[in-house]
Amino acid sequence: MLYQIYEAQRSLMEPFADFAQAAAKLYNNPIFPIAQGPMSQRMSAGYELMYRLSKDYLKPQFEIKTVKADGKEIVIHETVVLDKPFCELRRFKRFTDDPDLLGRMKDQPAVLIVAPLSGHYATLLRDTVKTMLQDHKVFITDWKNARLVPLEEGEFHLDDYVNYVQEFIRLLQSQYGNCHVVSVCQPTVPVLAAVSLLASRGEKTPLSMTMMGGPIDARKSPTSVNNLAMNKSYEWFENNVIYRVPTNFPGAGRRVYPGFLQHTGFVAMNPDRHVSSHYDYFKHLIQGDEASADAHRKFYDEYNAVLDMDADYYLDTIRTVFQEFRLVHGTWDVRGEDGRVERVRPQDITTTAHLTIEGELDDISGSGQTAAAHDLCTGVPKARQKHIEVEGAGHYGIFSGRRWRDVVYPQVRDFILAFDEGAKLVRARPAPAKAEPVVANGKPVPAKSKPVASKAAPARSAKASLAKVTASKTGQTRQRPPTTRTEKRTDKTADVRTGARTQA
Repeated sequence: MLYQIYEAQRSLMEPFADFAQAAAKLYNNPIFPIAQGPMSQRMSAGYELMYRLSKDYLKPQFEIKTVKADGKEIVIHETVVLDKPFCELRRFKRFTDDPDLLGRMKDQPAVLIVAPLSGHYATLLRDTVKTMLQDHKVFITDWKNARLVPLEEGEFHLDDYVNYVQEFIRLLQSQYGNCHVVSVCQPTVPVLAAVSLLASRGEKTPLSMTMMGGPIDARKSPTSVNNLAMNKSYEWFENNVIYRVPTNFPGAGRRVYPGFLQHTGFVAMNPDRHVSSHYDYFKHLIQGDEASADAHRKFYDEYNAVLDMDADYYLDTIRTVFQEFRLVHGTWDVRGEDGRVERVRPQDITTTAHLTIEGELDDISGSGQTAAAHDLCTGVPKARQKHIEVEGAGHYGIFSGRRWRDVVYPQVRDFILAFDEGAKLVRARPAPAKAEPVVANGKPVPAKSKPVASKAAPARSAKASLAKVTASKTGQTRQRPPTTRTEKRTDKTADVRTGARTQA
């Protein structure tokens, strides 16, 4: 009944939220005489704050239109390449009319970013995606709100999550030969399981696996989030946080962990910080500091937008990851799409390089929880493993914001490039054969009389074109030569002289 009560209360508050929004605009509109009063700015700020606290926050959009790479603007087109009942696989396709940049982009690694299914939408990783688009072909898992998934689509368990990840990896491998995987927070566990199962079956595994701030071993440095999951029984969670979706949603009747309950838990972790933030927002509105007010809106538009999680998936995660620690104990069995049950064996991974990243001040996944992956993947050579602890970074700082862009991302980019198969193929590609001399009437024609179209472009010096790439813990560096392949024009690639954009 709690979900139904919440929905009734939200419906009752909706007209008041609309009224508060209209009043805020009215008191801030210089055309109306009422806006000229001495208290008008405070009245407008108060109504604006009331509107922000009572409005319904919908799923945000990624809205990544362009990114800069090599000092040039690249246009981004977002598409859904695979639509599953509980998840969409999204691709951010890049377009440019610069032929040199296009050639480099076509040889760049394909990366699957696995977003967390833990309350917030995948758009929480917008900064992660936008930054990685500079040097990678980027795909991301966009998990659906469970209350929008009809009951006839069936159940969704943690095993299904693992199966989804395997399917997405196979899809990228079929298109690009191989790929790299980046997981943030919660999905570090199912991603490690997915890659382990691929390795155990002898299937091709990703070239690298980057795990950021996840509970691989939640016993280490437990946080308040870990303690709640470990100290309450499985039955407590089932009886106290699981409710059925009301009838006004497509997923009516589905058992879920409601988003509004999750949001309450998020706020309860740092209530003073949120109260202070909203009071500062009120002051910024009074002062006319629109830049600070807009930053507040953008953050809370994302933070307050939450989704319902399917109850089976959530309860499976509580039991498997936080109570029985099946991954680290080696007792986790996953049921595949064919119904076959297989044991998760991280030690079977031998070729996938892996990088773990933790924040020094992370209050979600404590110190050592993500690094525990290195102890499990004993089949991976030490030279293909690396761990990073980001000083001064909290949980969100390792994948979003200035520290992510300036400190973390350069190391992630270099790690992926060091183990990228595509880069190795470019290095190994033979130089083009020397052109045969042109002969006329039995005599060679001087080079200056050859057609302009046959002239070879001047070669760059090797020293100027080598890009140094940081490898792994060994401290060695590799050098990447420039792309030597000339991209063949297809009917999909318009002549750049016409101004049409090409894609990568």
